[in-house]
Amino acid sequence: MMKPDVPDWVLWLPPLNASLNGLATVLLLLGWWLIHRGKRDAHKRTMLGAFAVSAVFLACYLVYHAALQHYTGSGSKKFEGVGLIRPVYYSILISHVFLAFFVAVLAPLTIWKGLLADKAERLGQPVDWSGHRKIAKVTFPIWVYVSVTGVVIYFLAYHWPSS
Repeated sequence: MMKPDVPDWVLWLPPLNASLNGLATVLLLLGWWLIHRGKRDAHKRTMLGAFAVSAVFLACYLVYHAALQHYTGSGSKKFEGVGLIRPVYYSILISHVFLAFFVAVLAPLTIWKGLLADKAERLGQPVDWSGHRKIAKVTFPIWVYVSVTGVVIYFLAYHWPSS
């Protein structure tokens, strides 16, 4: 349970973060669907939107944990679930945090490679989409996993019964 001196705006950040993760998931899946239907421009806009939503999530996440540290003396919320759910929760959390570091590197790299190829195409230069496609095949499933598990972690941490 949070201390009563934590401002309401801080308490609204976890559901906001879960919503941003959920929106990022929807945008990622929509972007995948669009590119598989040959709608490259819509795919580009959607994936840039997913990246922007993920960046806003990261900013809100960092603000939340800094504020939690400031108001409670702890930068994290204790998981109160008991029994089998504890190792399940921590397995999801550890894999989520570990893979999130890769997303922070892979997503910008994937976008950069896509934008370079797009620019070359618009300028009538030779285009090689293979670098973007190759890294996107690695980035996409990791990014989706991190976004989905972010929502799962929220529900387990904030809504799972403690006993």
